[in-house]
Amino acid sequence: MFLGIIKYKGILKDKIVTGDGYQFVIEVDDIKLLQKVRKFIAINGCRLAIVKISENKIVVDVPEEISDITNLGTLKQNMSVNCEAPISPPEKFKNYFVLGEIDTIGKIEEIKELSDSYQMTISFPEDFKSYLIMRDLITVDGVNLNITELKDNSFAVNIDPIIWEKTIFIDKQPGDTVNLEFDNFSKFVVGLLETNDWEDDSISED
Repeated sequence: MFLGIIKYKGILKDKIVTGDGYQFVIEVDDIKLLQKVRKFIAINGCRLAIVKISENKIVVDVPEEISDITNLGTLKQNMSVNCEAPISPPEKFKNYFVLGEIDTIGKIEEIKELSDSYQMTISFPEDFKSYLIMRDLITVDGVNLNITELKDNSFAVNIDPIIWEKTIFIDKQPGDTVNLEFDNFSKFVVGLLETNDWEDDSISED
């Protein structure tokens, strides 16, 4: 599990095609990250298995089933990526967390620089609309953000300038894609509604 708080970035130094996807060689910008990861790491919000750690590089597997539903397959050599280490057990019970399991890909439609933040408008497949709630949290390329505007197939988030500069958002342009993970509680509720009738007569009175 992860917090969706990005403290580290990396550079995709090599993208190796394998039989069932890719292996990424990522050069990290802070050696502290290497001390916090063992088996898994989140790259642009996607939980990936670590194959090897060497000097200041991390090698991860990107299976085909993951590259198909994320934007990882479109990344090019020397592009920046958001990196996050899994949280420790005590943190799991104190904070909101994300799983690193990407639900779909969004597309950046507009970026506005406001007086105290950057506003990013992102479109998404309409099939996922039931997962989004105004003011709820959503994870965009691994960063936990509040939804500030919501329409039929797009939403907006406001991003603090410090977060903007510390993450790959600073490199983003309209037309770029982002990985989206929706709020886990929203997905839980939608799942209940989809698998139950919820009719009034299903509730009996004593």
